[in-house]
Amino acid sequence: MNDPRPRLDALTPPEMAEKAEAVGVAKAGLPAATTFALAVLAGAFIALGGMFATAVAAGGPGAWPWGVHRLFVGTAFSLGLVLVVVGGAELFTGNVLLVMAWRSGRLGAGRVLRNWALVLAGNAVGALGTAALATVAEFHAFGAGQVGAAALATADAKCALGFPRALALGVLCNALVCLAVWMNLAARTSADRVLVTIPPIAAFVACGFEHSVANLYAVPAALLARDLGGLEGAAPHLGWGAFLVDNLLPVTLGNVIGGGVLVAVVYQWVYLRRR
Repeated sequence: MNDPRPRLDALTPPEMAEKAEAVGVAKAGLPAATTFALAVLAGAFIALGGMFATAVAAGGPGAWPWGVHRLFVGTAFSLGLVLVVVGGAELFTGNVLLVMAWRSGRLGAGRVLRNWALVLAGNAVGALGTAALATVAEFHAFGAGQVGAAALATADAKCALGFPRALALGVLCNALVCLAVWMNLAARTSADRVLVTIPPIAAFVACGFEHSVANLYAVPAALLARDLGGLEGAAPHLGWGAFLVDNLLPVTLGNVIGGGVLVAVVYQWVYLRRR
């Protein structure tokens, strides 16, 4: 006779791999409108985490040791992924784990790419929309302009990375993001999800790794504040062309490699290849 009580212990890694595969198939099977709407939410959630992190970053380097300051900023940013995994939304960097279902033959490449395209487009709408709202709200003026200065410095540094460095930082970032999503597969409660999400996300921000969806908020928010909101400050590398070519493109490619190869392919090979 089956025990009707819910299972309370965490899943084992092989069970997590099976679940990741099934979740990937389910995500790819969602209607396009549903996928897009949930992706818009995820883009906005990550942008809200970015706003929180920018507020925490403002004026901080002079008051705290660099590492402590970065830890605070990273912990604040983790709000974004907590909202995604607990609130339910579709995030491109997490959906890179669909590679597991593709590797197992349960999803065709076309369905994976369709999901990624829809989700990335929705994430962009959510992030850019939040950046526009932040500009109208004059978020950059908070803290006597310190928030705007922090946003401008962060965005300028992102555009100055160069292609190889941005690619490598994108790989490192999404390895941690997908590990956070992977550990969420074992979670049984909302508290579990929060606890396993914060450390990897705080780590990638503290270390300065690059996240494509976060950058879809951070750089446009600084550009809009500068071009439309009257934000002033030195940002010699900051521009739409530099953002798209020198940051967003290599970071997105790096995110696919970091999550798709270093996490999805490895775990699929370890736990599902014999099946």
